Amino acid sequence: MNITETRIRLVKSDEGKLKGVASITIDDCFVIHDVKIIEGADDYFIAMPSKKTPTGEFKDIVHPLNTETREKLREIVLAEFHKARKQAEQQAQ
Repeated sequence: MNITETRIRLVKSDEGKLKGVASITIDDCFVIHDVKIIEGADDYFIAMPSKKTPTGEFKDIVHPLNTETREKLREIVLAEFHKARKQAEQQAQ
């Protein structure tokens, strides 16, 4: 599996924990939209796209099947997120 493209949309909210949304293209043939970038207590993390069940729980619609893949996605998305934030800060100056 190769992540062939990552697009980041920064969220311009100073109050909420949601800081960005990513779209990930895998092998130039499969796209996952709405990967959320969330500010946690110690660091940022990603949350896969999910839907709310009738019982009020949220269930992932798509997700990695193993820790190695989840970590790879996290590293790539957060690296692109930090790059996008840096570019946005530079443009604002």
